[in-house]
Amino acid sequence: MEADISYERFPWPIVLLANVVTLSIYAVGTYLLWGLSFWWAILYLLYCVWMEWHLLTKSCVNCYYYGKVCGFGKGKLCALLVKQGDPQKFGAGPFSWRDLIPDFGVLVFPAVGAIVGLIVAFRWINLGLLVVLLVLCLGGNAVVRGSFACRYCKQRELGCPAEQLFSRQT
Repeated sequence: MEADISYERFPWPIVLLANVVTLSIYAVGTYLLWGLSFWWAILYLLYCVWMEWHLLTKSCVNCYYYGKVCGFGKGKLCALLVKQGDPQKFGAGPFSWRDLIPDFGVLVFPAVGAIVGLIVAFRWINLGLLVVLLVLCLGGNAVVRGSFACRYCKQRELGCPAEQLFSRQT
């Protein structure tokens, strides 16, 4: 099989698609938790901001795309906010499914909140948005990463622990 090309600079439609999926997940999750309480929604938004900051400061600073347009646009953003790290540290050390647990919170917290909300007071809109959240998190992210972002990523070629984890043959 012929290797895919990698982008030095990702096309803006890919960056836009990736961010629309991510922001839609955050918006739907916030709405679902808002149904429980304004404060749950605020805590969720703060969690999402923390997740983004954690990604920028722990991964993006060391990425090949630091200061460049990556598939998610974070390389440019990272260069505006934090000092560049060491590219040798990207992917250094072991990486397992356990490392992804905080990422799952973006789905799990609003999903649990939606289920609790549906038990307390069933609303079709909440059930529909729970389905939308699941589709976006599981399907949307898989399509964005598998077909558009990670597939053409130069860092994947240089060594990406997530790519290695997801491409393991069982």
